[in-house]
Amino acid sequence: MGLMDFIKKQFIDVIQWTEEDDGTLAWRFPMAGMEIQNGGTLVVRESQLAVFVNEGKVADVFGPGTHTLTTQTLPVLTYLKNWDKLFESPFKSDVYFFSTRQQIDQKWGTPQPITIRDADFGAVRLRAFGNYNFRIADPKLFHTEISGTRESYTTADIDGQLRGLVLQNISNAVASSGIAFLDLAANQLSFAQALVRQLAPEFEKIGLKLEGMTVQNVSLPEELQKILDQKIGMGMVGNDMGKFMQYQTAQAIPKFAEGASSGGGIAGDAMGLGAGVALGQVLAQNLAAGLQGNAAPAAAAVAQAAGVKPEDVMATLEKLGDLKSKGILTQEEFDAKKAELLKKLV
Repeated sequence: MGLMDFIKKQFIDVIQWTEEDDGTLAWRFPMAGMEIQNGGTLVVRESQLAVFVNEGKVADVFGPGTHTLTTQTLPVLTYLKNWDKLFESPFKSDVYFFSTRQQIDQKWGTPQPITIRDADFGAVRLRAFGNYNFRIADPKLFHTEISGTRESYTTADIDGQLRGLVLQNISNAVASSGIAFLDLAANQLSFAQALVRQLAPEFEKIGLKLEGMTVQNVSLPEELQKILDQKIGMGMVGNDMGKFMQYQTAQAIPKFAEGASSGGGIAGDAMGLGAGVALGQVLAQNLAAGLQGNAAPAAAAVAQAAGVKPEDVMATLEKLGDLKSKGILTQEEFDAKKAELLKKLV
């Protein structure tokens, strides 16, 4: 190999990055002591940005296209190096490429239940998980704040930091949304939108743009899940107390039938079937009535048909009291139903 061949290999004519789909966000062009030719070519592909860095200072940024490197196309670098109209060839500068493609299906989740404030319940604990998409929007900021002088920087390197941002801002997102927790848990789209509004400025601080976010699951404590189920059931029948008792009666039929048939054998099965039929008839009459004033007699008939004891009436009162304490029943509704039930014990 001749001397001229050796010298030619020390100069760089074309600077480019053939990006691989491996989650790389930033990549430093390997200079290895080589220098860039005056009039050299910089190739920046679609979904890429290139940044020249001189002695640790970010200089010129190039978007997609083919660029000829001169003092006209490198104004900031020309200033930093005190070049006049032309610079001597060759020159040294670090060149970093950044991928601006969307980084999709990035996972987030709550390893442990987190506590959030709520107007209805004071404080609740929840688990949630989903995914999000982001891209590099400001390569200069991302370089100075995150990737630095590393040869490459990937989504795996920043994953922990972004997950931490999500967890840190969940409580604030729920609070700023103004949405009641039970409604938020039942509407995951609203939850995701609240998270995006809260997190987008935090991503921008490090040069990223949050493109989208999903909430795939919200897990509630068991006691809150029961309240949510009852809220959904009440939503189907409205707030009328008569209809509420109809709904409760319908929920009780399978349990009554199961208890009646617990004796086993043909006789037990017949008893369970008979109780179920009797309860079904009473329920049909109750639904036909459709009036609050008829709800209590129908409920009493159910108790009589199924052989409910006074202890069952007290259990019902306790359940209604629990619903009142959790805000599902008003004090007036509870008092009215309490008076009706206590009459059955006289």
